[in-house]
Amino acid sequence: MKRMTALLLSLTVAAAAMTACGSGNTSSVSTEPAATEAATEAVTEAPTEAETDAPTEEEAEEEEDEENYDTGDASLDNIRNQDDIGDKELLVLSFGTSFNDSRRLTIGAIENSLEEAFPDFSVRRGFTANIIIDHVNRRDGFLIDDVDAALERAMDNGVKTLVVQPTHLMHGLEYNDLVAQVGGYADAFDQVVFGEPLLTSDDDFKRVEQAIVDWTAEYDDGKTAICFMGHGTEADSNAVYQQMQDLLTADGYENYFVGTVEASPSVDDVLAAVQAGDYERVILEPLMVVAGDHANNDMAGDEEDSWKSVFENAGYEVTCLLRGLGENEDIRQLYTEHAQAAIDSLAE
Repeated sequence: MKRMTALLLSLTVAAAAMTACGSGNTSSVSTEPAATEAATEAVTEAPTEAETDAPTEEEAEEEEDEENYDTGDASLDNIRNQDDIGDKELLVLSFGTSFNDSRRLTIGAIENSLEEAFPDFSVRRGFTANIIIDHVNRRDGFLIDDVDAALERAMDNGVKTLVVQPTHLMHGLEYNDLVAQVGGYADAFDQVVFGEPLLTSDDDFKRVEQAIVDWTAEYDDGKTAICFMGHGTEADSNAVYQQMQDLLTADGYENYFVGTVEASPSVDDVLAAVQAGDYERVILEPLMVVAGDHANNDMAGDEEDSWKSVFENAGYEVTCLLRGLGENEDIRQLYTEHAQAAIDSLAE
């Protein structure tokens, strides 16, 4: 396995230890041969960082039959499952989304930025959520690789140097599972390195804060509460949301609020914080890489428990911004720098 063993073992320990944020590790690698596929939903949205009651295949098919909204043209998205990879691959791993336009504008945009930044690497895609892969395949006829399929494709193509860049938000359960899962294939490659998730170092938090503040500056009029909805997890890594809130508040952005769908702060916590101020309007935006099901339904849906309904019923004028973090150029640049750090750690 050449230079893999020591590096991989070190990542296994480091990944298990890291939760909310780190001090700035630049790259990571895994070696424990684990066969666990992450059914969790981190950044892009994550289960055991989230949903543990995924629908059955039959339930999923019923939901597809009832699907009465247009998610965009799947054929516009490059699913990046081509062969002819070459010796060097940059594999971008995401939870995924069945919302075609958002997938192209977020995950696809991140992949395009990485391809532009690293022309010596073939950029390929892998999703952790097989239920999303199956949904898109049944509905649109496009088969996206899951993690195992993507790794087997790399092996079959004779890839020697594999750089893995997850689009996850944090060092959480799914990220750690991915490190272990990829480690199970480590012997097939000369070198494998992992890029860090979006929110890893203190500098990452500052830059993400600035990115979302700049992105919403036009709504910052003194009478508008700007609320970001993250996914949330019962794991310790949920602390990233409170850390982002504390940073925003400390830096004087007192009309910015961060909450989660699945954990705390909850929508009720965010509502109480907004009601403590003198606001007339509310902006809602996902703190997620994609604007998928959670953004469209839990945040902007018409159900009585959606964030939109909760704030409207409290008397606020509500505007929902259905855009994922992957659409933001500054966020994509941060993922690119994390991939660069991983590449820089490769042996010559």
